[in-house]
Amino acid sequence: MHEPHLDRRLFLKGTAVTGAALALGATAAPTASAAPGGFPDYTYVRTLLTPSQLAYNPTGEIIFPTVRGVYDRLPASGRLGRYYLYYAPHDAPGGICLAYGDSLEGPFTEYPHNPIVSNKWSPHYSVSHVSSPHVMWHAGRKEMWLYFHGENTTTRLARSTDGIHFTYDKVVLNTSMLPSGTTETSYARVFPHELPSRGAHYVMVFMVNNTTNHRDIGWGWSADGRTWTFAQEPLVRHGDVGAVNVGGPHLLHRNNSTYVVYNKDKESGGDLMITEVGNDFSLRRHLGVFYDSRASAPENGRAASPSFGTDRGVPYMIYEAGERLAGSIAMARG
Repeated sequence: MHEPHLDRRLFLKGTAVTGAALALGATAAPTASAAPGGFPDYTYVRTLLTPSQLAYNPTGEIIFPTVRGVYDRLPASGRLGRYYLYYAPHDAPGGICLAYGDSLEGPFTEYPHNPIVSNKWSPHYSVSHVSSPHVMWHAGRKEMWLYFHGENTTTRLARSTDGIHFTYDKVVLNTSMLPSGTTETSYARVFPHELPSRGAHYVMVFMVNNTTNHRDIGWGWSADGRTWTFAQEPLVRHGDVGAVNVGGPHLLHRNNSTYVVYNKDKESGGDLMITEVGNDFSLRRHLGVFYDSRASAPENGRAASPSFGTDRGVPYMIYEAGERLAGSIAMARG
């Protein structure tokens, strides 16, 4: 049976879930659901990547996984595996990295020539670090579009036809596009999402910080994924969900509504939270804990920066597990 694209559709308990960062499969067996919004109750299964086991390991830490199915998108002759897993160290020099595998259960093999994007790309930029890779399959262009930050004030776009070798495009977000006093705009993810009233086909969610040093979730919209308009007020405010900081946002769509899943910092509990924003982003229904991080290793009380999807009908979540800058990339199954 042909498997649909890894980018656009989740099928859980017979109900379509569209607009996810991962859409990995076709149909899923009925799954017990305990998370708000009718989403499955994910359970940690295993660690996929650990910094100490990687050849490219400049800082001893990695963050922000994004997985894309490439089995029916990229030519078989140059394809390394069915799935490409993008990740990065955060601290300088960072570096956008790639691993590949044939199942979301693992194993994943480190690409031998990491980083595929470094902190110096002449003549476009020279920064202390690049990090937080989010790759979107652009169906119209038939390209992999990579959004990444460096510095924390700036999100950039690069494009690729093979998911490995990228061509620099442009800056798509920086602090100057947000209100005065904004100090960080980073950890962006971009999703195909229709907003007819705004003439938009794509939505970006990201972390935003200001001089108060409390991080919120921001958002923006675009007709083409390159040129963006940004809301000047946060999509999710840290104080509205009882957090010091929130970050690592991800969109999900279910039962004809749209949700954002994001992480609280360790000081605020370290769990993944969920807010219903609606298809037009006019709602702010804070629904509570989406995933309760475990006190034991590897999570040690913190889960963050999730990606979602299904592989051969089984729902998965790929995420950061463990304290920030001291964790690994883990996999949970629904």
